[in-house]
Amino acid sequence: MADKQKYKQSEGAGNRGRGRRIEKPQNAGKTLLRILSYLKHYKARLIIAAVCMVVTALATVGGTYFLKPALNDYIVPLIGQQNPDLSGFIRMLCIMAAFYLTGAAANFILQRMMITITNGTLRRIRIEMFTHMQDMPLRYFDSRTHGSIMSTYTNDTDTLREMIAQSVPQMINSVITVVSVFVMMLVLSWQMTIIVILWIVVMFLLLRLITGNSAKFFIRQQKELSVTNGYVEEMIEGAKVIKVFNHEPAVKKEFNELSGDLFHAASSANTFANILFPIMGNISYIVYAILAVVGAVLAIHGITDIGTIGAFLQYSRNFSQPITQMSQQVNSVMTALAGAERIFRLLDEPKEVDEGKVTLVRANISPDGTIMETPERTGRWAWKIPETDGSFRYEELRGDVRFKDVTFAYDPEKTVLHDISLYAKPGQKIAFVGSTGAGKTTITNLINRFYDVQEGEITYDGLNVKDIKKDDLRRSLGMVLQDTHLFTGTVEENIRYGRLDATHEDVVHAAKLANADFFIRHLPQGYGTVLTADGANLSQGQRQLLAIARAAVADPPVLILDEATSSIDTRTEALIEKGMDSLMQGRTVFVIAHRLSTVRNSNAIMVLEKGNIIERGDHNSLLEQKGRYYQLYTGMFELS
Repeated sequence: MADKQKYKQSEGAGNRGRGRRIEKPQNAGKTLLRILSYLKHYKARLIIAAVCMVVTALATVGGTYFLKPALNDYIVPLIGQQNPDLSGFIRMLCIMAAFYLTGAAANFILQRMMITITNGTLRRIRIEMFTHMQDMPLRYFDSRTHGSIMSTYTNDTDTLREMIAQSVPQMINSVITVVSVFVMMLVLSWQMTIIVILWIVVMFLLLRLITGNSAKFFIRQQKELSVTNGYVEEMIEGAKVIKVFNHEPAVKKEFNELSGDLFHAASSANTFANILFPIMGNISYIVYAILAVVGAVLAIHGITDIGTIGAFLQYSRNFSQPITQMSQQVNSVMTALAGAERIFRLLDEPKEVDEGKVTLVRANISPDGTIMETPERTGRWAWKIPETDGSFRYEELRGDVRFKDVTFAYDPEKTVLHDISLYAKPGQKIAFVGSTGAGKTTITNLINRFYDVQEGEITYDGLNVKDIKKDDLRRSLGMVLQDTHLFTGTVEENIRYGRLDATHEDVVHAAKLANADFFIRHLPQGYGTVLTADGANLSQGQRQLLAIARAAVADPPVLILDEATSSIDTRTEALIEKGMDSLMQGRTVFVIAHRLSTVRNSNAIMVLEKGNIIERGDHNSLLEQKGRYYQLYTGMFELS
């Protein structure tokens, strides 16, 4: 149980699954207005749908009214006649059929309109969510589970679909039907309408009691469903880890508990929802019988007639069903509004702040140092820096990166880096070594502005990185991460991800540089081999070689290698060293490595411990110091 609650609390970071706490829409009116703002793109279809709703409701009401003249003018007078003239009665039946057929046709058009409106609206919302998500800071994804975010795209949008396509149109149709039927009952017999009014009072008391409980359980059901789906997704991603540690029994137990919570919420919700129709149906039968008796008494005393009684009784049947349907649709609307609030909460998350003005451009650099911007690929880059008078000046991208008294914390209560100062001159290779959690990867995350520093300054060719547009800054940096991610697609497409306009020859050259060409050509379709499930059909080392090739095809001025060879055996590592050296030639390179053999030829090695640089120097000077690096290199102290 503790594990289950811990998982639910982690989902709470994504606004889901906080144990037994019942979530309700915080501002239903504002959320509904925001949903309606998406429907403005379908004004014409909405007008047609509205007309069809009215026609559908009025056609049913109008068709029912013809029961009165049918009974009074044709059926009753024709009773006992030997050769009755049925032409008038048939004509009356045709008129009734025309009304009902018109209602059916209007309802068909309504459904077609709502399909287009609903799917089009959800398409816009999904696109807006995905587009907005691309501009959100990495911190957002670090603080939420994948299942929590995916639930917004699946469960929450599905409830919104049901609301737009079914619940709202049905509620509007029901309101029109109830109002028009009530007016017709008043016209037919105010005496019997009084009985219906008393019935309405009783019915609303019951609806308030039943739907109040039903709504909260439907909302809880939606939350439990989100938690369960998120858990399943996480367990699928971690299937290998589960099997490695024989964790199947514990996982089954946790899933059983989560499924149990979903079962209880769903059972409670549907219990209240399903008893509504039987209760209202049985009460309506009782009222129907009472109306029949009262109508008979009124007819006997000459106050009303048979046709009026027949039409009124049919209206009474048409009156109860829409009210019951409206009460049930309230549950769906409340659930959908709660889901819509989660969608809009994602859309309202602040985007990644980018106040940079400096951009990166391709450049032609003449022998005298004059820089000219060019659209052609020249292999040379320059910073395009705006001046106060509206003009621009150009500075060659050299790859000079400096940290000046940088202090950083992911959490304000826990500082990760303490007063870090370092520099990397153009073309230098700078290595970071140290224990896990020492702050090595954090430094590289700050260079590309996945996060911004709280204190100090990071400069790139003398420019504060905050003054450089993030897209341009990251375009100048090539990264090979320890955790390699491959997309569904061919090997060539995955390598080309580093530079989308790369030719096949560029891709092959990059693969050869990373020493990946040999194994790629031995795949079933070579560079055309389709990779799925994050490259599950490749070894970890092969996946990392593709990541290196992806960085190579981008041809960036600055490289960041975060444990880039951690999953490559020593033989393969030796084979790619020449290719890596060629790749790093003339570039500024930052290397994070546990294997000290990969950093020996670095211009400078930074030894970090608990967010501080405790030693710095090249390989030989650090060995002479006989400090922490010496202990690491000689095996006297192991990284952990």
